[in-house]
Amino acid sequence: MKNIISAILALIIAATVSAQQPKTPGNMKEKKPGYYENTIMKDVRAVDDSLKTTPTEKKFQADLSGTSWPNKVSLYQKEWSLPPVSQGNTNTCWCFSTTSFFESEVHRLTGQEVKLSEMYTVYWEYVERAKRFVSERGNSEFSEGSEANAVIRDFKKYGIVPKEAYPGMEPGRKFYTHEKMFRELRLFMDNVKNTNAWDEAQVISTVKGIMNQYMGVPPESFVWKGTRYTPKEFLASCLKLQMDDYVDVLSYLQQPFWQKVEYEVSDNWWHSRDYYNVPLADFMNALKNAIRNHYTMVIGGDVSEAGFSREQQVAIIPTFDIPVADIDDNARQFRFSNGSTTDDHGMHLVGCYEKDGTDWYLIKDSGSGSKNGDKASPEFGYYFFRGDYIKLKMMDFMVHKDAIRELLKKFN
Repeated sequence: MKNIISAILALIIAATVSAQQPKTPGNMKEKKPGYYENTIMKDVRAVDDSLKTTPTEKKFQADLSGTSWPNKVSLYQKEWSLPPVSQGNTNTCWCFSTTSFFESEVHRLTGQEVKLSEMYTVYWEYVERAKRFVSERGNSEFSEGSEANAVIRDFKKYGIVPKEAYPGMEPGRKFYTHEKMFRELRLFMDNVKNTNAWDEAQVISTVKGIMNQYMGVPPESFVWKGTRYTPKEFLASCLKLQMDDYVDVLSYLQQPFWQKVEYEVSDNWWHSRDYYNVPLADFMNALKNAIRNHYTMVIGGDVSEAGFSREQQVAIIPTFDIPVADIDDNARQFRFSNGSTTDDHGMHLVGCYEKDGTDWYLIKDSGSGSKNGDKASPEFGYYFFRGDYIKLKMMDFMVHKDAIRELLKKFN
């Protein structure tokens, strides 16, 4: 009898939630040139006119206009972070989001405001990629993408520097662009594989030579506030970050829950098995409690959805996709397995807000889609994610272990 009553109550609650959620209209919409084409690429092409204009395309999108959304930064309990910065014409969101996260961690732990160099980490990530490519005889992903915990690995091995010590940008540019650089790297690595030229020292020397041309040579030491540091000394002495204190939480059914598993996506090119895999309910509770207790985090997942509006800077799951009440582990895994949920983008979750019993999250973004408004606006560089979007489409997050101690106790 108790099970029957529980089932009836669940149906009533689901029906009530469904009734409260208005139908989301949709239409075929042409993607018009925005901040990426009008600002970033305009600057890039002023230096290099060989890069082509991105063609416009029509795509089915939810129509989120005419609705009042909580898309104002002032509504949110916002944790400290530096202002959003652009990753330009690069696929390095993994590094921009995680670097932003560690800047917030430095402030949380020490009170310091330090702008760190994203490109220092990107440089050494390419070196690590090239080493693995050689050791695996070409059977390893060599691309621009990576994951948040790659930054932990690179910090441990190479340290980190302030941005002023290594901007990593060619003279004459306002925005980063790696299109030509990566094309050269890719052609070289393909040639290494095709000719069986597996001399690691020679490969790494050439990879560094290509990057040095476009990014500059990373410093072995630098002066910061009157003192000279190596990158490792700066990490330990000034930033005081303990890299083993940071953990990745994942939620999908294709690996066992309550174990550390591999996140099986191409950007996890070194096949890290350091992801704590948990049921979706635990994943969402841990994320919600962490930000409410003033811990920011890096989140990663899919931003190519119909309910992801660059105009409104809002991300929701529209009713024509799946009712919010039906989002569960199976719905999440179904979309990951059939490829409709992809590992697109890394972002920095920096705040939360509750409206009418619904959770919303403030997302600091380095991509161009969140920058299609007034540069002077407080909303410039941010997205506003409704909880259901994270629940269905964000696959993992990285956070300080103190934020999720109760969750980690459930692991051996």
